[in-house]
Amino acid sequence: MLSLNAVGVPEGGRALYDDLHVGGQVELTGAGAPPDAGCVLTYIVDQPSEVETVLATAVRHGAEVLKPAKKSLFAGFAATCRAPDGTVWKLTAPTRKDTGPAADQPAPTELVAILAVADPKAAKAFYESLGMAVDRDYGAKFIDFQLTPGRPRLGLMTREALTKDAGGLGTAVLTCTADSREEVDRVLAAAVAAGGRITAPAQENGGYAGEFAAPDGHRWKVRFTH
Repeated sequence: MLSLNAVGVPEGGRALYDDLHVGGQVELTGAGAPPDAGCVLTYIVDQPSEVETVLATAVRHGAEVLKPAKKSLFAGFAATCRAPDGTVWKLTAPTRKDTGPAADQPAPTELVAILAVADPKAAKAFYESLGMAVDRDYGAKFIDFQLTPGRPRLGLMTREALTKDAGGLGTAVLTCTADSREEVDRVLAAAVAAGGRITAPAQENGGYAGEFAAPDGHRWKVRFTH
């Protein structure tokens, strides 16, 4: 099963991401994704006070608060911010009140890269054609995919709904890891067949990797490491 392996963000965010404890799930790259390919990175913690702690850490590193920390209308507790590198983070907890002692330095229980797409159902079909397996499917509202433990989850929402929910969109480069050179070639060919386009042909460069853009503009790297 193919799945999202890491989220690539600009190199300048190293200090922030070290303090957010997202090593292995966030990779520092030289450049971001195209500005029209919107994405929100959702950082899930256990309880509200941890949302506030993580938000304070982000602000200390220069992040702009897009939505202050508060109780959600239906459930949970959330805040959103834009990091200095342009990525947008939604910090969220599933409960509206603390249920126990908060961690002094919270780490995410799960990280979700939610992509802004025109049609979640069409985008779902595209990613299924690459070999990804759907986990939860709420139609046009939200769709996500099965994840590899310890790695980010991939989600889909309409651009309008995601912008309204987060207060803005950022960008990121998505990475998936293949099991062989042949799988890299297969994924790239499947992406083109399903409406994507190759942005960097597969080649050897410390491993075997190629890049493609999905129909909604999101940039992906597929790699096999020897």
